[in-house]
Amino acid sequence: MEPRPASVPKAKQVGDVHSRWEWAEPSVWTDRMLTALEQGVKGGIWFSLIDKVFASGNLAAATSKVVANRGAPGVDHVSVEQFEDHAEQDLASLQEQLRSGSYRPQAIRRVWIPKPGSAEKRPLGIPTVRDRVVQTALVHVLQPIFERDFAPTSYGFRPGRGCQPALDRVEELLAAGYGYVVDVDLKSYFDTIPHDRLLQRLGTKVADGRLLRLIESFLKAGILEGLAQWTPTAGAPQGAVLSPLLSNLYLDPLDQQMQASGYQMVRYADDLVILCRTQSEAERALAEVQGWVEANGLTLHPTKTRIVDTRTETFDFLGYRYEREDRWVRPKSLEKLKETIRGQTKRTNGNSLSVIVATLNRTLQGWYGYFWRCHEWVYQRLDGWIRRRLRSLLRKRQGLKGISRHGEDERRWPNAYFAEQGLFSLKAAHAKDVSPR
Repeated sequence: MEPRPASVPKAKQVGDVHSRWEWAEPSVWTDRMLTALEQGVKGGIWFSLIDKVFASGNLAAATSKVVANRGAPGVDHVSVEQFEDHAEQDLASLQEQLRSGSYRPQAIRRVWIPKPGSAEKRPLGIPTVRDRVVQTALVHVLQPIFERDFAPTSYGFRPGRGCQPALDRVEELLAAGYGYVVDVDLKSYFDTIPHDRLLQRLGTKVADGRLLRLIESFLKAGILEGLAQWTPTAGAPQGAVLSPLLSNLYLDPLDQQMQASGYQMVRYADDLVILCRTQSEAERALAEVQGWVEANGLTLHPTKTRIVDTRTETFDFLGYRYEREDRWVRPKSLEKLKETIRGQTKRTNGNSLSVIVATLNRTLQGWYGYFWRCHEWVYQRLDGWIRRRLRSLLRKRQGLKGISRHGEDERRWPNAYFAEQGLFSLKAAHAKDVSPR
C-alpha cells in the first residue's frame, strides 16, 4: 500500500493564486492545490497523483494541446486527425487503462533529421498520438511541482521564459564586464541521462509509485528505427513531450550548485554558458562543471567545451554568434533560413508574385523577431540575396535564361519595385528599431 496523501493546508486567502500560476492546467491545479504548492506540503513530497493524470478534464485538455501541435504519426500510423475523430472513445479507453494500471506505451519511432549547415543529423523520437496525450497529462500534473523550485538560471522549456530572456541575460552580463565565457557542450545529453538517477530525482518530490512506474515505462519504451527495435538503457528521447521537463529536472542540481558557488550561468535546455570576469574564474567554473558532469553520468564534449576570451574569440549561443561588440547569425542558423527561402523562391514556383511575397514575409518577420539583435550588415546582405532570387524567378517568367545578375535586372526590377510589392525589408525594420524615438 502507498502512504497516505500529504495533508493539503487550507487556503487562508486564495486571492489571486491562480494568476501567479496562470499557465498551470486548471483542471488539475485548483486554487486549493496551488495554495498548497506555494505553502509547501508536508515533507515536500506529493502522494496520490495518478488519479489527477487520468482525470477526464486533464486528458481532454491534453488532447487539445496534442491536436493543436499536430505532429507526425507514431509506430501505429494513427494521425492526429484520426485520433481526434475518435477522441471520446479513445480517451475513455486511455482513462480505464491508466486507472487499472494496464496502460503500456508503444514504441517510439526514431527518425534522423538534418542539422542545418551540417552533414550531421540528430535523432528525433516520435511517440504515438495516444502516448503524447498521456505524456502531456503527466506534464500538467508534474510541472508546477518542480517548477516551483527550479533555479532562475535555466530558461528552456519553462513557463514565462524562453530564448529572448536568456539572450537578454547574456547581454547584461557581457555589458557588465564578464568577458570570459565557459562554453559548455554536453555530449549527446538527451540520449545519456541515467534512468536510475533521474527516477531518484523524481522521487524527491513525488512518492506516487504508480505514477513513477508510468514515467519509467516511457523512459524504457522501445525505439523503432527502420526495421530494428531496441530498448534504451538511458536517455529521454528528443521529441517526447515529457523530455524537456525531465531534462530540466536532471540538470537543476547543476544550476543550483553553480548559483550557490556564485557563478553566472545561463542555461537553455542542454545549451549553457558561464560568464566570468577573469580567466582564472572561468577555469574554476569549468573544473566545477566537469566534476559535476562526471559524478552524474554525463560527458562534456572534449572539443566543443572551451573557455572563450570575448576580446579576441567568438562564441555561439542560441543561434547567435558573439564577436566583441557585434552580434551575427550563427552560420548554421543562417543556412537554415536560406534553405527555407530557397524553397519559397524556386524559379519553378507557379504562384503569383504577391503570394510568394506574402509567404516570404511570414518567414522573414518571424525570423527578424528572433534575430533583431544582429549587426545591420546581416540584414543588408540578406535583403539583397532575397531580391536576387526573386529577380531570377521573374527572369524565367519572361523567358530569359540564367540567374539574375547585377545591372540590367536591377534596372528592370529595382529595389523600389519589391518595396511596392510589399516585400518585408530586414534592413528597414532594423533601421526603424534602432532609430531615436
